[in-house]
Amino acid sequence: MLRVLVTRPEPGASRTARRLQQAGFQPIVLPLTETVALPVDAEFVTGDAIAVAVTSANAVRHASNEVIAALAALPCHAVGARTAEAARKKGFFSVLEGSGDAEALADSIAMALPGKEITYLCGRVRFPVFEQRLEAAEVQVRAVETYDTLPVPYSDETILALLSSQPVDAVLLYSAKAAAAMQLLAKRPALQEAFEKTQVFALSARIAAAFGDSPGKAIHVAPQPDEEALLALLRVMP
Repeated sequence: MLRVLVTRPEPGASRTARRLQQAGFQPIVLPLTETVALPVDAEFVTGDAIAVAVTSANAVRHASNEVIAALAALPCHAVGARTAEAARKKGFFSVLEGSGDAEALADSIAMALPGKEITYLCGRVRFPVFEQRLEAAEVQVRAVETYDTLPVPYSDETILALLSSQPVDAVLLYSAKAAAAMQLLAKRPALQEAFEKTQVFALSARIAAAFGDSPGKAIHVAPQPDEEALLALLRVMP
């Protein structure tokens, strides 16, 4: 049974672990990052915005009830199915579900709302292309940072105990910050043997680039930035 390290934060880590078990893999949950809520003044989240954009389910989950109440009547443009589901559960009345690609979402909003203002619920750590595409189309973006992503430190002893001192066959990377942390982890002298032959599976090329070039490491990039595509790669792992 192939041993697969899951590095994403909770609650996604446990959900991925269940999917891996059902597919016949042995998941090892080691979140390398965690998300924490940021304080937001609900009085300043709307401005002249006529819509809301969300590219991360965490941005909705960590938003306070007061922030959601201020925005719930506006149409919410969600990047994909899971983010749309989180938005509906949180209380948005009208949710438009995207294909799962943030750049495609930016393009569709730019076409629908040229020259208008939107509120963007987001994390403090984020990829800038979404906002850049909208601003290039003269869509005004009011970024409301509802959460931050922080590294989770582990001692060598903690990790070796979790791994039962056995090698890891594959690691799943869902963010650039986790990828950078994973690269440093694999280079620790006490852990090099456990990760010596580990194959890396990244959700996107940007995340793979954050992991960097490591001799002997096979890096597989999902053809689409979603978990289904990532796990499909894992199923045909050589």
